[in-house]
Amino acid sequence: MNIVQEEERRVASKAPKPAKFRRTRVQSIPRWAYVLFAVLAVLVLLRTFQRGVGTLRPAQAPARPVTVAKVVTKDVPLYLDEIGTCAAYETVLVQAQVSGQIITRDFQDGAEVKKGDPLFTIDPRPFQAVLDQDKAQAALDQVNLKRQEDLRARKVISQQDYDTAVANAQKSQAAVEAAQVNVDFCYIKSPINGRVGLRNVDVGNLVGPSTTPLVTILGLDPIYTDFTVAENDLPLVRKYLGGPNVKVQTFLPDGSITPRMGDLYFIDNAVQPGSGTVKARGVTPNPDRALWPSEFVRVRFILDTLKNATLVPSQAVQVSQSGPFVFVVKPDNTVDLRPVKPGQRQEGDLTVIEGVKPDETVVVTGQLALSPGAQVAPQPYVPQNSDKPQDAAVSESAL
Repeated sequence: MNIVQEEERRVASKAPKPAKFRRTRVQSIPRWAYVLFAVLAVLVLLRTFQRGVGTLRPAQAPARPVTVAKVVTKDVPLYLDEIGTCAAYETVLVQAQVSGQIITRDFQDGAEVKKGDPLFTIDPRPFQAVLDQDKAQAALDQVNLKRQEDLRARKVISQQDYDTAVANAQKSQAAVEAAQVNVDFCYIKSPINGRVGLRNVDVGNLVGPSTTPLVTILGLDPIYTDFTVAENDLPLVRKYLGGPNVKVQTFLPDGSITPRMGDLYFIDNAVQPGSGTVKARGVTPNPDRALWPSEFVRVRFILDTLKNATLVPSQAVQVSQSGPFVFVVKPDNTVDLRPVKPGQRQEGDLTVIEGVKPDETVVVTGQLALSPGAQVAPQPYVPQNSDKPQDAAVSESAL
């Protein structure tokens, strides 16, 4: 046991002793190194972010298909659209001027008649008898006057007898003419060109000046077009009243006839208190009798002609919170939003506008997906059947 312990001491004495720990001073990192590290870190993060955004960015939107049309210029009317009615140009109530019995009727109800065509015949025999009697008396008075002239030449009679003979001859001649008028009144003829209505009497009835009219005749060519103008439009109407371009265009609401162009015949001198409108009347040609009295019609009251007005299809004009606008196509097929001032709608589905130039190209359809600067694939706009005036709504005046 002692030998082992002795051996352990001898080995321990020979083992090297550990070096004592010496505390040394650690040097500090400069501040600029921290700043440089921070800048490099930010640059690395920024570059990584840019690459990520680049990979997430969508492809460029394809060109939007749209239809386009050129801005055109032409002379168009300045007008007011109204609703009116037609009225006969002439209305005649055919009345018997002598008393007697109707013996013939020479027309069909509703037929067209011309001036001088026979309508009725009143029994002329009593009036013919009076005429014959007056002619005989007139012949006798003429013979007597001739005899008195011969006696007067020989100075056999007094001047008074001669004057009496002259007066009697003149009186009998006047009676003949009056009797002839009554005979003529027995043959009732049409006083105008027109269309007869339903007769009020038949053959065999006794008629006279105090009885009801025998029939009514209406003159239909030309025909009156009666309409009204709102008092708010009166300043504009007065501005152009009497001008060479003032016309009245008449057409049916269903478009069954070609619009008829007529002249302004009359405009009233006062505003109607109850309606706030002014009566007006035009004269419209009606050779085919397509327009009838009391028929409702559409009226376009043309006041003037707008020279070289700029026109675009009505669909091209859009409305936003900022007001009406159109998309104008640039040469590079991008669009520009252009505010405009729309005017009246014209035939051919065109609208007068201010704010575009002639020959510029505007988008007609496909505006919903567009924004300023968007790329478009333009296709020519093919208009539908040209609108007639009756297809346009009664225009809101853009004046």
